[in-house]
Amino acid sequence: MKTLALLSLVLSLPLVSAQAQDLADPDFEFARDAVARGVILPLAEVLARLQDSHPGRVIEVELGQDDDMLIYEVELVTQDGRLIDVELDAATGTILELDED
Repeated sequence: MKTLALLSLVLSLPLVSAQAQDLADPDFEFARDAVARGVILPLAEVLARLQDSHPGRVIEVELGQDDDMLIYEVELVTQDGRLIDVELDAATGTILELDED
């Protein structure tokens, strides 16, 4: 899988505002532009949906590409301490793969 954008988040801290993001980062610009064009859902929306079905603390998020599909790869720790890796279709938020460690 080719990683197009790395959006590492440690959500034990409050979400970082867009002003604090490195706006010169080409990966950030790619993700921002894809959301603006409606190609992918905003990360906040995808994470909110994921919290409904798999509550936990998000450790890391990557925006990658698999074939012609953009995918959010989310790593989270569940409330009972399990580590889960989830791949979601970035355009729809649909869970494509779920891996529990």
